[in-house]
Amino acid sequence: MATDVSGDVTGVQASSTEQKAPEPQSSRRRRPYRVRFLLVYGILAGVLGAGIAGIVMLVGTSVGGGSRPWSPWQPTKNGSARVTQIAQHVSKAYRLTDGGQLLDVIAKAPAVQNVPIKAVAVRNKAGNADEVSLFDDQNSLMLVLCGGGQSCAIAKGTASVERGRLVRREALELALYTFKYVGNVKYIVAFMPPKKGSQPQYALYFHRNDFDRQLKHPLAETLSTKTPKQNAIPPLETARIDKLTEPHTFKFSLQQAQQGDAILVLDPPV
Repeated sequence: MATDVSGDVTGVQASSTEQKAPEPQSSRRRRPYRVRFLLVYGILAGVLGAGIAGIVMLVGTSVGGGSRPWSPWQPTKNGSARVTQIAQHVSKAYRLTDGGQLLDVIAKAPAVQNVPIKAVAVRNKAGNADEVSLFDDQNSLMLVLCGGGQSCAIAKGTASVERGRLVRREALELALYTFKYVGNVKYIVAFMPPKKGSQPQYALYFHRNDFDRQLKHPLAETLSTKTPKQNAIPPLETARIDKLTEPHTFKFSLQQAQQGDAILVLDPPV
């Protein structure tokens, strides 16, 4: 546009040297256009500057969001020691009302009395197996949540819905850490502590594919960074824990396969 205006001015000046008197009047007519162009350029520059600033802000937000770690803490060991490190890190944060540790966590390959668990069968209410998953030492993990009492019951305090939810929260956090940082593990079975005087009968069965969204977003978006006390879990987190653990809670039993391996049978809780 600037070149076009300059060309127009040159054309007027070259048309005749005998018409010098009207030149100031012509210049006065062009001055408003010159001001208008300056205003247009100013506006365009402002818009362009705002656009660049917006792009920088968007890129900065994207880069910053993409570089956020999944969790503030990350395991540093390898192999089976990595799983043990996760279990120790998570379990020490969960406390009884008197300040003692809520549970000890034993993490190992799925087995019962040294008999490997080679498959898990999930049955529906009609007693039919809707899902059968094959287990081995590489793709699965067994977590025993033990409360220090007889048959791994929680030795201290009184059983309650709130404490049971805190136990499920711990199992969920253990599973999320394991799925995130132990890439080969696809299945996790977490055996829950029984009530005092009872034998263990409930387990949580987690499949990596069920937590695809939680593993793609920071852990803090699923569970608060600070582990709550059993009677102080925020309502929003309470609903989230129930949503992510109740569908995965089963009553378990063991059956022996023909080749002598164990099959873990999971039934809907009564």
